[in-house]
Amino acid sequence: MGPGAHAAGVDAGLKAANLKHLKRIEGQVRGIAAMIEEDRYCADIIQQCAAVQESLRSVAKNLLRNHLSHCANHAMHGDKAQQAAMVDELVALVGKIAR
Repeated sequence: MGPGAHAAGVDAGLKAANLKHLKRIEGQVRGIAAMIEEDRYCADIIQQCAAVQESLRSVAKNLLRNHLSHCANHAMHGDKAQQAAMVDELVALVGKIAR
């Protein structure tokens, strides 16, 4: 599909969980900004940054699971060009998550 495309299907429970998780992450990021403004200990700030990164990875994994269940599944039932494009997309996505 590519940028700007819409999902073939979205699990409502997963969507709600991801949005809740992202709001929590937003609060964590604001907390990190406050820590920097307050000249807090660098190691503590770095630890909070690592926690945010792990939380974002969790959201990305949930989105990948949804993508595989709906979008990729839909594309794999399409023609050879759709299948090849989806394989390329999945390889790129997994590469980004695995960094």
